[in-house]
Amino acid sequence: MAKQVNNQNKKKLVPVAVIAAVLIIACIAAVVVNNRKDNGKSGQAGSQDRQEDARTSPSAGKENTKTDSGITYYADIEIKDYGKITAGLYEDVAPITVKNFVSLAKEGFYDGLTFHRIMEGFMMQGGDPEGTGMGGSGKTIIGEFANNGYDNKLSHTRGALSMARSTNYNSASSQFFIVHQDSLFLDGDYAVFGYVTEGIEIVDKICENAQPIDGDGLIASDAQPVITSITIRDAE
Repeated sequence: MAKQVNNQNKKKLVPVAVIAAVLIIACIAAVVVNNRKDNGKSGQAGSQDRQEDARTSPSAGKENTKTDSGITYYADIEIKDYGKITAGLYEDVAPITVKNFVSLAKEGFYDGLTFHRIMEGFMMQGGDPEGTGMGGSGKTIIGEFANNGYDNKLSHTRGALSMARSTNYNSASSQFFIVHQDSLFLDGDYAVFGYVTEGIEIVDKICENAQPIDGDGLIASDAQPVITSITIRDAE
């Protein structure tokens, strides 16, 4: 009889031990999960901070984005009713592109042309004699960017100057654009050849004032900001 009682007690004790073990495991699991959640939140915040830095820093996005030390020319872009935007050009990175831009500017090609396509938060595009996005200088150049076989590591960060083109990689001509806010998705597909060094607030004002007449940023002809002149200076 005593033996039977012991067996019964054992039967009663086993479930209690199992329950206790399960509770301990559950507590440990809860701590691990909470720690993982906390770490996940910290990691997400860190990533978010990096993205915000990339959006606001003119040199963010690429470790080897050029600084003032590599500038070979300065371009002073005078815009009617707005003022002057100065950009540093990097001939050592994009020699064909810079030579084309400098040549056109010195010829006075850009004088009186406009910025016909403006999208706030993205870019402002100009240099088209037709003012529609369909014109050019009559000459095209090779696209100096990674996906066309050129080692151009300049990034489309805020203030970058880059060449517009059609779907043809080697179709850039006279049209260029100035990046308003970081657009790194363009890297490798368009040729950056300079960065704004002074007057980024003018880019901000033009982009903020823009009133596109379609979803692609086209500005009405009578509202397109006019390029009074582009003057090229050698870097000291």
